[in-house]
Amino acid sequence: MSPRLAYLFTALPWRVESVMTNIFFSAVLAGLWIASAANASAATLTAQILDKQGTPLADAVVTLKGPSNASPAPLKAAMDQRDQEFSPHVLAVRVGTQVKFPNSDNIRHQVYSFSPAKRFELRLYEGTPSEPLLFDKPGVVVLGCNIHDWMVGYIYVTDEPWFGVTDSTGQLKLDSMPAGHYQATLWHPQVEDMQPISGGEFDIPAAGLTQRFILPGQPKAADTPAKPATSGFGDAFHKAAHE
Repeated sequence: MSPRLAYLFTALPWRVESVMTNIFFSAVLAGLWIASAANASAATLTAQILDKQGTPLADAVVTLKGPSNASPAPLKAAMDQRDQEFSPHVLAVRVGTQVKFPNSDNIRHQVYSFSPAKRFELRLYEGTPSEPLLFDKPGVVVLGCNIHDWMVGYIYVTDEPWFGVTDSTGQLKLDSMPAGHYQATLWHPQVEDMQPISGGEFDIPAAGLTQRFILPGQPKAADTPAKPATSGFGDAFHKAAHE
């Protein structure tokens, strides 16, 4: 074998390995750059909803219409029943979400709704029904229990990709939002006629935004029956009546 040919056979593997190494590191750097650019444009919105007196409002829903055409896959959600109350009191979901209705109480419930967005009835049951319910229309779904009149809950169904429910401090946080211009819609179960209202328009910069909303009007008092006081005898009697 000539010296030149021997040199090529010896050097070729090193050259191939060097080229492949350069390609690998270039791909890694490109991926890091793309991820960094994506993270740089992902903003966080911190929102707080107050009434006219400045009192924070829990269980308020904020939905946002913005620059993103993102259509995240419908999620699964749950509306539980604990201590003879719906938990959470207000649940916000995207159109197309499958919602389960577990019963964590030791008595049976009969959950129903007459709301146009979702009419249904779950006959007396314990545990968790085998099949979740599909919420495929936007709107407010008011929940009740045929056995316990004071049990009232709400499922707010939206076709917007960005939404949330305020906590006990009247706040909610939405992460990974594209920077841009947004239109907000507000809803609270004690607003007159329970109709969504405009929250105005604003820009969310890449650095994020803290936005305060004042709910117009005075939230009306709940008109549902009060939950009765519990007693050992009453609980035993009620349980026996539903077994």
